[in-house]
Amino acid sequence: MAEPAQPNVWQNVRLDAIFHALSDTTRREILRDVATGEKTMNEVARPYRLTLAAVSKHVKVLEEAELVARERRGSFHLVKLKADRLREAEEWISFYERFWTERLDAMAKFLEGEEG
Repeated sequence: MAEPAQPNVWQNVRLDAIFHALSDTTRREILRDVATGEKTMNEVARPYRLTLAAVSKHVKVLEEAELVARERRGSFHLVKLKADRLREAEEWISFYERFWTERLDAMAKFLEGEEG
């Protein structure tokens, strides 16, 4: 199996920010919610037993990871998903998916050989 290309420093910084943002349940739920369409901050905060300020801090972490964008329209702050940034995390994870698929396929072939 081919080794993944070594990420440069900036790619590592971006991946660190993405995985940090995804490490929190509330932030993952916010991402899932805004994936259905842009939401006002009040709409984003509504499902949680958190203050608007606390939800805003979660959104800020997602913004820093470039997973969401916040835009001001009049008196509203709208939050929308930036799904393209998730591709970097998916690419990193896909290497290990291929790694484990190959290992499990090899183990299945080995076990099939023992049965015969």
